[in-house]
Amino acid sequence: MSTPLSILDLATIGEGETAAESFAASVQLAQHAEKWGYRRIWYAEHHNMPTIASSATSVLIAHVAANTSSIRLGSGGVMLPNHSPLTIAEQFGTLETLHPGRIDLGLGRAPGSDQNTMRALRRDPMSAESFPQDVQELQGYLTGNTRIQGVNATPGYGTNVPLYILGSSVFGAQLAAALGLPYSFASHFAPQALQDAVRIYRRDFQPSEQLEAPYVIAGVNVMAAESSEEAQQHFDEAVRRRVVQMLGRGRTFTPEETDMLLESPAGQNLMQMVKYSAVGTPSEVRSYLDWFTEYADADELIVATQASTIEARLRSYELLSQISR
Repeated sequence: MSTPLSILDLATIGEGETAAESFAASVQLAQHAEKWGYRRIWYAEHHNMPTIASSATSVLIAHVAANTSSIRLGSGGVMLPNHSPLTIAEQFGTLETLHPGRIDLGLGRAPGSDQNTMRALRRDPMSAESFPQDVQELQGYLTGNTRIQGVNATPGYGTNVPLYILGSSVFGAQLAAALGLPYSFASHFAPQALQDAVRIYRRDFQPSEQLEAPYVIAGVNVMAAESSEEAQQHFDEAVRRRVVQMLGRGRTFTPEETDMLLESPAGQNLMQMVKYSAVGTPSEVRSYLDWFTEYADADELIVATQASTIEARLRSYELLSQISR
């Protein structure tokens, strides 16, 4: 397959692991991905989630960037309503100044957390309503065309860090099209509106200084292994762990209880979230991704791999890189 491949690193804290071990694994993955030819790695902003360590997204990007040399790194994404545009412009302007030509800034408007965590973040529930204006304000700081007289981002001014709009609905597609920005659809966990959103984005796209033609990145889950059985086992374990984490509310479950959770309406809904998943041997994964690229009308795929061990994740990404050459 000739479609560029990138990685969404969830900075997973595995069972019995620490956040420090998660960060070491992220560095290890980035160093390998750089050699294997991946285009970029993105990290998502999540809060109050004991299994995801990428809450301070810009700090993690800085750490990984300092331990790699060429691969692009960015946010997938920063939840802009959690922050002031000036603060994010300064953070990513700093990153771009330290690591020129390597930094992406993907932006989303979801909270990345629950209602209680939103309050702890001091986030106004209505702040998402100003997301389009906040994106433009942020863009102004980074391009040197500030929208607030007398206020500039230092560092940030004139760094032109590329912006990406992330979304799982038609809203993000419409905004990305109107602003002439690349669009990344979160089809790895929110598959429902994929085709409609991409169609609207391509139809309504307006060229901009950053981008002359529409550019779509689509998310997809991948678990590759030496055999179909091994890949399926890793994938099933990851799904079961996710269901327990999201529905179990901190409880420990027996295998039988986990099966009951999976079979419940809420469990089946979570299963639908991973509808777009390439699981199997390298050849099986390649066939699926060739189909998915056409189905999603994507210019690039960003893949997420979850497995119970770091070794299995690395092996999956390695096998995937071999079939993409």
